[in-house]
Amino acid sequence: MSNDDHILFEVTDGVAHLTLNRPAKMNAITAAMGGEITELAGRVDTDDTIKVLIISGAGDRAFSAGSDVNMLDDLGTPWEGRNRAQYNRDYIAPLLGLRKPAIAAIDGYCLGGGLEVATCCDIRLATPRSSFGAPEVQRGWHAGSGNTSILPRLVGYGNAAYWVLTGEIFPAEEAHRVGFVQKLVEPEDLIDAALKIAERLALNPPIAVQSAKNIIRQSQGTSIAQGLAWENDGYTFCMATEDAQEGMRAFAEKRDPVFRGR
Repeated sequence: MSNDDHILFEVTDGVAHLTLNRPAKMNAITAAMGGEITELAGRVDTDDTIKVLIISGAGDRAFSAGSDVNMLDDLGTPWEGRNRAQYNRDYIAPLLGLRKPAIAAIDGYCLGGGLEVATCCDIRLATPRSSFGAPEVQRGWHAGSGNTSILPRLVGYGNAAYWVLTGEIFPAEEAHRVGFVQKLVEPEDLIDAALKIAERLALNPPIAVQSAKNIIRQSQGTSIAQGLAWENDGYTFCMATEDAQEGMRAFAEKRDPVFRGR
């Protein structure tokens, strides 16, 4: 937990829950919050007891309205801004680089950098009252960490261009229609629905889950032939693990498997 409680973090039964906790400012992310997200992403990735990450926003107005505009003053020189990940001023790169699966539980506005946080996640749930957009272009710039490069891979070129070039805000039903959101649930059911998915993922063997996530991500930017080659390598490695042997034994013995990440 941060000193000012703008980031809440807890781990229960292998599921980490990171909450953007600045509801009065629609969970806009400050430079200090970005630094803490970077630190926590490292913890999630290196702590073997953590299997899955859930990211949500406090309150009922926003998942996150993006980076706090005042944060732009902290980017430094153009060169420092370009290399902001090395200066610990970029919260997107650490989330995008997570080896473990991440779930976004979205309620309310999901805009700009908030949309990029959701884009970093592997599975996205939202409530019907949520809304989505990349409004930066209406202010004189465009996204810098995924909305122009990763979003098109998730929703298609035309849909991403529509969102990014107009800067308009779209309802949850549209985000679900284009495939950005995998499931719409009522606000009171959002966290429970995210937890249910997270708990299912946490039961699965971590090596297989992380290998599968890596190949899904990597194959989006290469040929089918290369993707299949990586897939075969990952499959072969997984089949040599103790968890794979346990999975086969449990299936034969008609019992639940006990995976140890080995």
